Amino acid sequence: MALYAIGDVQGCNEELGALLRALHFSPDRDRLWFVGDLVNRGPDSLGVLRRIRALGDAATVTLGNHDLHLLAIAFGSAPVRSGDTLAETLAAHDRDALFEWLAGRPLFHEDRALNACMLHAGLAPQWSLPLARRCAREVENALQRDPERLFERLYGDQPDRWDDSLAGGERLRFIVNCFTRLRYVDAAGRLMLRVKGSPKKPPAPALIPWFEAPEARWRGPRIIFGHWSTLGFFNEAGVTGLDTGCVWGGTLTALRLDDPDARPVQVPCAAPGGR
Repeated sequence: MALYAIGDVQGCNEELGALLRALHFSPDRDRLWFVGDLVNRGPDSLGVLRRIRALGDAATVTLGNHDLHLLAIAFGSAPVRSGDTLAETLAAHDRDALFEWLAGRPLFHEDRALNACMLHAGLAPQWSLPLARRCAREVENALQRDPERLFERLYGDQPDRWDDSLAGGERLRFIVNCFTRLRYVDAAGRLMLRVKGSPKKPPAPALIPWFEAPEARWRGPRIIFGHWSTLGFFNEAGVTGLDTGCVWGGTLTALRLDDPDARPVQVPCAAPGGR
């Protein structure tokens, strides 16, 4: 048995199939972790959802911002945006089953035997790991209990710093922004959600990649994440980033997690607009 984590697929179903062939993946033997953003921007979000859902227990998925955006559209709480490629998925005959499955995916997955956790984007520096776990469960429970109400309160950049007294929609919004949108924080631990550039060319000297926050309380297990295509493959200091920009003409990346000496396996992706 092998365990592989796979970066942001974003509707690139052809490349996902090629990657699974390169891994010699067998659902009877192996397991896959997907860091989120299964859908949108790429040409075949419907095929990706159908393929991964059909894997059953062989696939573990954490929700990304594009996955939540699709669900928000489906529940009538958000409009389709320019650049979305979700029309086929929204019109599919099996959309209800797919959306029910997608809405049941977690924000945070943990394998204590492996000492590893998976999420889509990042963690607030003020969070301990137990607090991060509880915060994820709060949103997951809200998504199951009343998705329409959750999505009505989900959009926005504030509050931008964690406080234990946060409640209601503000608390849920902050949690979702961490798990699905975060890349940078400032020196005070505030979320800088609009900044997307590479740390190799820092957008401002005061900004810090979330995983380099000096007093982060969540440290301990290995953190597997995606969301940051300009970061590229990153595997240092207990954090592993797997978004290598497939939908932008980069690569789709997998990394075996149960082999400490494993190197990434990557397949090339079609250039944007070249499909």
